[in-house]
Amino acid sequence: MTRQRIHIGVGIMFPLPTAGRIGLYVLLLLAAIVALHFAHRVVVPLLFALLLATVLGPAASWLHEKMKIRWALACVVVIFGLVMANLLIFFTFSASVSRLVTGLSDEEKNVNTYKNIRTNLEKISPVPLDPEFFPAEPKRMKDIPVFTYIQDSAGPIFREVAFYSADWVWQVVLVLFTTFFVLLEGRMLARRVVAVFGPSSEVQEKAKEVLLEMATQVRTYLVWRTIINLGLAVVLGVFFQVMGLKQAWTWAILLAILNYIPYFGPVLASIPPLLDALTLDNPVVPIVITVVYWVVILIEGWLIVPLLMGPSMDLNATTVMLACLFWPLVWGPTGLFLAMPLMAAIKAVLHSMPEFRPWADLMSASEPEHKPELPTDMPKGQSNGQPSDTHITAAK
Repeated sequence: MTRQRIHIGVGIMFPLPTAGRIGLYVLLLLAAIVALHFAHRVVVPLLFALLLATVLGPAASWLHEKMKIRWALACVVVIFGLVMANLLIFFTFSASVSRLVTGLSDEEKNVNTYKNIRTNLEKISPVPLDPEFFPAEPKRMKDIPVFTYIQDSAGPIFREVAFYSADWVWQVVLVLFTTFFVLLEGRMLARRVVAVFGPSSEVQEKAKEVLLEMATQVRTYLVWRTIINLGLAVVLGVFFQVMGLKQAWTWAILLAILNYIPYFGPVLASIPPLLDALTLDNPVVPIVITVVYWVVILIEGWLIVPLLMGPSMDLNATTVMLACLFWPLVWGPTGLFLAMPLMAAIKAVLHSMPEFRPWADLMSASEPEHKPELPTDMPKGQSNGQPSDTHITAAK
């Protein structure tokens, strides 16, 4: 069994077998996960700030170099533009939700809407509806068990939403201030981070190369992901509008937000337009909307994303799924939005170090560019599992 010397403290070394070394690495990994979980109020805003600074940095540099704007003012301009764009989306979405909530106050209209939904479900459902949960002729909304259950659950849900919204307001303010200072002092901080790796110019150059590669991969993912999500929102928003959905652009904006979450996001975003379509008189509309929606999502996932994002999203499906399961355990729902940028950054770091490149290849969806080298002392003819001429002669 191989043994390696593990450095503990300063100048203290002791040999460890392979099993012990792996166990030590596992313990260090678990300690890091626990630290990330309990330090989420510091780590998560810092990660969001770093991601935003990575995306906004080129725009600030363009304003500074081309428009001759002072660097601090350029940083303020790009952050202000980001805030305005998000406020526009927020108020548009809020206005649509307000109209939806206002419409729910008319009980007679809600009963008619329920009857339309039940009629359409009855026509397209392969099994008969349970009359206990879906009564055929309710007089009031309280006569519908499903509505009663939703109404009873609404209070705790709204309280949780209000709590998280208030917390997120503070988090957003903190992220914006942190992003400004990271942009303002980014070049200086990058030089200091590189200097941490040691005085050797070769090591510093390698560290600089890794940081640039990581920033490029994350920026490529976030920029193209945002462009693709906006494109999906426009295409499906127009389609929903043509099909007659009452809240067409609300569901389109919801898709643009949730599509940052792989797999789970599009599934969650598909439910509201389907329910909206069930309120219409034509039972064919929900089927058409569902089919077209998933055709567009599949074209986006299997054709557009690989074509535009390239290596920044060269992650296999298993890695993506494990990331979507792991990061929410560490940071809750926020981990779903951070999962893909983090995995893109981790893969870029692992790929830049030859000793960890097999782990990057394990995360990749494409074949590795490098091939494992054969031992130099192998007799000629024994490569790829083929016996040598010497062994064939001896066997004869």
